[in-house]
Amino acid sequence: MIDVGPLTLEGSYVRLVPLTLGHVDEFCRIGLEPSLWKWTPIRIEDRAGMLAFVEEALADQRAGSTLPFATTLSETGQVIGSTRFMSIVPAHRRVEIGGTWIAPAWQRTRANTEAKYLMLRHAFDAWNCMRVELKTHAQNARSRAAILRIGAREEGTLRKHMLQADGSVRDSVYFSILDDEWPNVKRKLEAMLRD
Repeated sequence: MIDVGPLTLEGSYVRLVPLTLGHVDEFCRIGLEPSLWKWTPIRIEDRAGMLAFVEEALADQRAGSTLPFATTLSETGQVIGSTRFMSIVPAHRRVEIGGTWIAPAWQRTRANTEAKYLMLRHAFDAWNCMRVELKTHAQNARSRAAILRIGAREEGTLRKHMLQADGSVRDSVYFSILDDEWPNVKRKLEAMLRD
């Protein structure tokens, strides 16, 4: 059973806590860097944009299609980014992990790897999902490599999938991890997090 009620996912490096309007100012302090939004269909440039981003995520949560988080450091509680379960389809035991951004100071740390591990573990072990999807801009080589690195398999490209904030067209590359692949992916991620 997929329950989209607020929950906290605890790791040794990061804690994913329920997103609230109270995170807007913290997000503004760390999340207005233009490079964070280069490959996304939205551009957040100011507090109004960040407020709209959070309000939309919370509205989608109330509608049952999204479960958004603030990504925080376990040790200090400092907010370093955001992520979410999205495109939740309980009837088909399918979710997507996306809407993820990590402030530049914590990129290329274990933050994103552990966040993905916590979410995948919850999706497969608590929600009994059959499939978890991830997607990224076709030109975002760094994101594509990171998704492959955690053990997802590339499935294909949806051409002219979205319009970017600047009006350019985005092709999206889809990836997935299936329930029968999860035990091996879990072992791989746990080994990565031990190193």
